[in-house]
Amino acid sequence: MQVNEVIRQSPVENASSTGSPNGAAIAVALDGPAAAGKTVVGRLLARKLGCRFLDTGVMYRAITWAALEAGVDPKDAAGLQRLVQETPIELVFNPEGDARVLVGGKDATPHLWDARVGQNVSLVSQAAGLREVLVAQQRRLAQDGGIIMAGRDIGTVVLPHATAKVFLTASPQERARRRHAEMEARGDPASYEEVLAEVQRRDKMDSERKVSPLRPAPDAQVVVTDGMSIEQVASFLLALVMRRR
Repeated sequence: MQVNEVIRQSPVENASSTGSPNGAAIAVALDGPAAAGKTVVGRLLARKLGCRFLDTGVMYRAITWAALEAGVDPKDAAGLQRLVQETPIELVFNPEGDARVLVGGKDATPHLWDARVGQNVSLVSQAAGLREVLVAQQRRLAQDGGIIMAGRDIGTVVLPHATAKVFLTASPQERARRRHAEMEARGDPASYEEVLAEVQRRDKMDSERKVSPLRPAPDAQVVVTDGMSIEQVASFLLALVMRRR
């Protein structure tokens, strides 16, 4: 199975020009459950290091959105396979190192956090053939280093030889509180109880799936972020990465 893919990258300012550590050869695996803070921390860490940042979850969310738009059942593995075979996936990195995701020429980025996408992305991500295609694409992106890659199976499957591996987590209640605050800021109507139930459902599905289940890599640093600020977590990870170089 093969995805028609185009990967465009705008130049990312190298950290050495800003007085920060040179991140050109760095590839960091940042794993953890839903709403653990991987994206916001990973993006801040990438800027400190002058790296690109990719939340691999957006790739699965983009495919989920495309499947829902096309009327493909998220449980239909064969239908998902046909979709990824026929639909170009494009990652466009801006000068800050963040990526937008285009699917079939349409910008999926504004739709990635729609409630219906969140409710179905775990089902889509269980499709083994789909994961194989996206993992191969993620590895190609990391070949030259200079990337912080966040997801569920980066340290265990995608980048087993990463410069540093981190498993970022927090209690389900804390993660639900964060996700609920994000949704309120976007104007998404949902109660805290509904968000907590969804976080727990995602945890169960991600940890019990047969293909690439959510778990820390044996050599990963587990970081529990309850009570820590974003800056505190990013600074801790920066020190960890510099020690592992």
